[in-house]
Amino acid sequence: MGIMEWILLILIIAFLVNRFMPIKGITNISVQEVKDKFKENNVQFIDVRTPGEYKANHRKPFKNIPLSNLSGKMDKLDKQKEIVVICQSGMRSTKAAKMLKKQGFETIYNVKGGMSAWI
Repeated sequence: MGIMEWILLILIIAFLVNRFMPIKGITNISVQEVKDKFKENNVQFIDVRTPGEYKANHRKPFKNIPLSNLSGKMDKLDKQKEIVVICQSGMRSTKAAKMLKKQGFETIYNVKGGMSAWI
């Protein structure tokens, strides 16, 4: 393999590691762990699904802030409080958690399996 192939291989590996490695400050939690957090006062619950998805099926105390609107609404969230993020399957909430982390939010929880895991 030539130098260009090695560089390309390293870039691909770096991309995959960056994409799938857990980020410090973001923790995946189960539905039961979320239910336990309902008792705490220092937690914000965010549902990043579309308004239609949220209206059809949601859990209190989650507030609906669609992923597409999250960047414009972060200033309404408290960086000092923990945040629990949920979506339908866990993909959008993972993206939202990364966005929140980049904006300086400290403790972020992503619900594993999202609303699909809620029974």
